[in-house]
Amino acid sequence: MNASFDAYVTAALFDRSGRAAFALGDGTVRFEHPDGYITVEAHDGVVLSACAHPSGLGLITGGDDGRVVWSRIEGDEVVATALAEIKGRWIDAVAASPASGLIAFAAGRDVHVRDTADAAFTRTFAHEKSVADLAFDAKGRRLAAATYGGVALWFARIEGQKPTFLKWAGSHVVVAFSPDGRFVMSSMQESQLHGWRLSDSKDLRMGGYPAKVKSLAFLDKGLMLATSGSSGAVVWPFAGPNGPMGKDAAEVGYDQAAMVARVAATPQTSFLTGGLDDGRVWVLELKNGRRVDLKATKGAAISALAISADGSRVAWGDEEGDAGVVDSGL
Repeated sequence: MNASFDAYVTAALFDRSGRAAFALGDGTVRFEHPDGYITVEAHDGVVLSACAHPSGLGLITGGDDGRVVWSRIEGDEVVATALAEIKGRWIDAVAASPASGLIAFAAGRDVHVRDTADAAFTRTFAHEKSVADLAFDAKGRRLAAATYGGVALWFARIEGQKPTFLKWAGSHVVVAFSPDGRFVMSSMQESQLHGWRLSDSKDLRMGGYPAKVKSLAFLDKGLMLATSGSSGAVVWPFAGPNGPMGKDAAEVGYDQAAMVARVAATPQTSFLTGGLDDGRVWVLELKNGRRVDLKATKGAAISALAISADGSRVAWGDEEGDAGVVDSGL
């Protein structure tokens, strides 16, 4: 089901029910519906960040209006609940953990944590520089914050702590924990991918990218990491105690005429989808190499991409507001 939203697509996500949703630059969230799309007026301004709610129902979004909003459909009703507001700040990143029920969001140099089960719970973690991205580990206990000079690791519930700081010079913009919690990976403004093995803070220097790495996705139970930033999706092996150290990456879905701008993957299986900077979208199964071209027509660069947990559906959105949800064919 295709749509033209007339606004930059910030994020595409699937909720627990398999419903697709899009967060947009006009401040709205659009939910897939048999009759089209249902609109939630979430923000007075631009949606800057989005993630799935810990319950699996609807989306959490952060906007340039300083608000954090939970948008969802309950029965026949459209609901938008403000979870927090930091006046005068942009909410540049949001993250949530189904395991712990925690929500985190970044406003400038500060990261705020809330608990969906306890309205009185609040934590604030300060950084020297602005925070660009956030990620919880699989248990929802530790929180990684990408910032200038590295990644700060916090215990999400503990007050008055000093973080572990994983140092690497430059501006870090996207962060992810490996599913087993052994590695933290970060992409950088300088078209680099960097990582750390947490047991000894050993650096993983993973270079060679011709473009900025805008998205990361672990798949196949954490045995592989796929990234954007090249003419194909770059896939790193993470099996064994040393992860990708001393190993070469593979490049899949290669197309010399375009660059992969976004990737998305299924956590438990080896389905991977790539969105290109010329508007095309493909999906493939890494173990058998089968590829399906889901969107062959060119257009604006893909800015948002998601694949359902079972790999059966893909949602995409681009910089000019076109979007779609399609069966993967796998």
